[in-house]
Amino acid sequence: MQNETVLQPKKAPKSLLSKGVRDHLVAYSFIAPNFIGFAIFTLVPMFFAFVLAFVKWDGSNPMEFIGFDNFTRLMRDTTFHKALWNTIVYTIGVVPFTMAVALALAILLNQRIIARNFMRTVFFFPYVASLVAVAAVWNFIFSPTMGPVNNILHLISGVPIEDLPRWAADKHWAMFTVILFTVWKNMGYYMVIYLAGLQGINPELYEAAELDGANAWRRFRNVTVPQLAPTTFFVLMILVINSFKVYDIFINLFAGADNQLNDSTRVMVYQIYNTAFRSLDYGYASAMAIVLFLLVLGITIVQFRGEKKYGQ
Repeated sequence: MQNETVLQPKKAPKSLLSKGVRDHLVAYSFIAPNFIGFAIFTLVPMFFAFVLAFVKWDGSNPMEFIGFDNFTRLMRDTTFHKALWNTIVYTIGVVPFTMAVALALAILLNQRIIARNFMRTVFFFPYVASLVAVAAVWNFIFSPTMGPVNNILHLISGVPIEDLPRWAADKHWAMFTVILFTVWKNMGYYMVIYLAGLQGINPELYEAAELDGANAWRRFRNVTVPQLAPTTFFVLMILVINSFKVYDIFINLFAGADNQLNDSTRVMVYQIYNTAFRSLDYGYASAMAIVLFLLVLGITIVQFRGEKKYGQ
């Protein structure tokens, strides 16, 4: 009897990498493109800005290490102080006004009213519309002589048009105008956030309050406001951070850095841009950016602590 050769399947070569390592490599391969972009366009420039804050450099001559001179210069710079003050005034004006209008719209459009979805779209549209376009329309509406706002005020009050506010063309009204514009532009976005918070409130709470004899105001104060506390805190922090970082709205409304209203409309990011790319003082501009970074970082820390408090 002849011996038959039994063919056995060859064993696959053992991988040099364990399954866990391979899984990690696959995961990192998905993260890598985004991280590389973040590192090149955000992380490296941030690190370079920290270095520049301690040197004097105009972009062409060699860097000169000057220690903390840029920061001590900030303490004496009245222009920077004005920009910081304007940013604070802008924030104080925008934040509570936007929150109040967004919450009022959310409560109204959370009811069963005619054309509710259409109205939600109308109020949200300015947020997604082009900033350049809506800024041009806003400047036309509030034009001192030809704008419909002043013409309507003239017809109602009888006050001559030349005596009415000049809005964005007047240093006394410019900040008020940009605050109104910001509220109108962004209220739809925060309205949507409040709508999500309102729809997450248990309707039984309102029913129980109504059975106890609570009127609409007491139901709002004792049910709506406490239940919306996490949402309100989130909106508050996002508004404050965005207000400190504002730049594009001022540029589009006031037509750039050479505008005669500079002192009344100069904010921190605008001043950083002007110092870096017009005055070519990159070290001093970086010091300003570090101060702004520390301010926003402090607000972010408060936000993180608030999130723990509200259990988010």
